[in-house]
Amino acid sequence: MSLRLPRISTISTRRIIPWLFRGCTLLFLGWYLVLLYLPVGDATRVYGLTVPKGAGFAGVANELKQAGVIRSSLHLRLVARLRGLDRRMQTGDYRISSAMVPSQILEKLANGQTDACKFTLPEGYSIYQAAELLHKQGVFDRAAFLEACSDRSLLTELGINAKSVEGYLFPGTYQIGFHMDEAGLVTEMVRAFRHKAEGFKPLLDAAGMTIEQVVILASIIEREAVSAEEKPLIASVFLNRLRIGMPLQSDPTAIYGAKVFGGTVTKQDLQRTTLYNTYKVKGLPVGPIGNPGLEAMQAVLQPAKTDYLYFVARKNGTHQFSRTLAEHNQGVNRFLKKGAKKR
Repeated sequence: MSLRLPRISTISTRRIIPWLFRGCTLLFLGWYLVLLYLPVGDATRVYGLTVPKGAGFAGVANELKQAGVIRSSLHLRLVARLRGLDRRMQTGDYRISSAMVPSQILEKLANGQTDACKFTLPEGYSIYQAAELLHKQGVFDRAAFLEACSDRSLLTELGINAKSVEGYLFPGTYQIGFHMDEAGLVTEMVRAFRHKAEGFKPLLDAAGMTIEQVVILASIIEREAVSAEEKPLIASVFLNRLRIGMPLQSDPTAIYGAKVFGGTVTKQDLQRTTLYNTYKVKGLPVGPIGNPGLEAMQAVLQPAKTDYLYFVARKNGTHQFSRTLAEHNQGVNRFLKKGAKKR
């Protein structure tokens, strides 16, 4: 006696397979839609994601899954592939919330909507002013930044033979990521200065000046000039004075490190004895009084050709330039109240 297994008809098989396929498709579609529109949680869970250069999307998706801000790394990769966003991911620092759905996460990564803090250092600002800005913006502690600016090991590493990085922080806007500390920002700003200053080498050789000398004088010009067009003229005044051994007598140098220059100084300020006060020291001060931009450095290396030795501020933001002390005194009497003395 033989045992016979029941036979499944071809017709029933043909009926079952389409239904199975449809059922699997619906299950997959449901899984896809649930994960697409249902976030993991609320905005209380935020993950700081850093996408380095050359990072792969699969690794980023796995990291977000491990951090608990998405439900499935496979789903995120699938959505990214279908939308063509997996190859558009940009480097940077991002804050990813568990309240975000995959489409929001992908758009943020693809558009480079980083959450790094932006910091802008204006031309001419000193390290003290930079520290104050960083402190007010809640980026870094004032004292910690100033400590990094004068850190001996960092100065050696950056090739700066001075007591601080004053003068070598290039003015501009910087992205401060999650993992950047005070020393990291200082390093990035100095590297930006080095990169920008490379183009000045031919002019340095022609002028017979060192980059240190240029930076010192440019930092003074930056504090004196209101109009960019006058920077070459102001540079000519100071260079003419240096050539004949005449004191620079620049007001901003008298108060460096003591207070912010606001356009006027007191008699007591001018009598302050420091290595920066050009009313007290001959020639250039011991170091820069701020961080100059490219225009001020360019003005030092390519000054206007004049025989001016004096300038006094008008009331419209420009200066009157004079060749003789008599002309200068006339300008002082005309433009300055109470005959206050200016260069």
